Amino acid sequence: MAKRQTVNIHQPPKRLIGYARVSTDDQIHDAQIDELRAAGCDRIYQEHGSGASRARPVLTRMLGELTAGDVLVVVRLDRLARSVSHLLSVIEDLEERVVHFRSIRDPIDTSTPQGMFSLQVLGAVAQLERALIAERTKAGIKAAKARGKLPGNPGLRERRPEAIRAVSRAREKLYLDELIASAQMWLPMVRQLRPQHSWDNVVRVLNRRGHDWTVERLRRAVHRLVREKLAEKELLARSPRRAPEDHLMKLAAAISIADPDLSLRDIGAQLDQMGERPARGGKKWQPSSVRDLLDEAHRSGLIRR
Repeated sequence: MAKRQTVNIHQPPKRLIGYARVSTDDQIHDAQIDELRAAGCDRIYQEHGSGASRARPVLTRMLGELTAGDVLVVVRLDRLARSVSHLLSVIEDLEERVVHFRSIRDPIDTSTPQGMFSLQVLGAVAQLERALIAERTKAGIKAAKARGKLPGNPGLRERRPEAIRAVSRAREKLYLDELIASAQMWLPMVRQLRPQHSWDNVVRVLNRRGHDWTVERLRRAVHRLVREKLAEKELLARSPRRAPEDHLMKLAAAISIADPDLSLRDIGAQLDQMGERPARGGKKWQPSSVRDLLDEAHRSGLIRR
């Protein structure tokens, strides 16, 4: 399992996965469903929800289930994303997982050079949008100060209980919205590793993939999603107790699960970069030592061959 897989250029294309969303329960999906089926979608996910809302459990679940080679298809860009920056964030995550994206009515298809060019234009527009918002915000604060007004919430400055409660609720909602919006980028890996692996190992694997978690923040995030019934409570179960010498075996298994295409040498390089030293001595990990760890993990039931 530790050898890199070769891609067969003659293998059949992967699935076309459709996503349809309407803003209210009074609307119907029929028009979107018909277009997605005509485009050849093998499966279609359907969701009701406002375009501005970050709470889209169906979208989060679908993004987590996509696999390399799949193509995510929507009728229009606004069916998928609530803003340009959100769209770019989703597509960036899909690209990292070798999943393509296509919008039927827009010139966006990440499997073609023309589609990638359109995406770059959207990225420039998003950057301009952020710069304009920042400029308008600064100008508004400056104008308010010139009129003798203090920036910020008057209720908070006066420590009014109702204002403090309102801000607390708003922060909690924002925290949950941000968790839901980002869950597809980290929750699938947590589901693969928990509870067989410790929170510490899960965090190390996620951070090796570009995230910035601490054990405390990740546990809090998973707790919140479980409380909202957006994640399984089994993820919070206590991981099995193992002898201290099993630490390297569990860590190597976690790295292998996170990226099954890594070679033994690649896994050893990651262990080196994490500052882990071979149990038998030596400065660097050898493929044979990594193989021993993975064999032990297989016998322990942590990984499957």
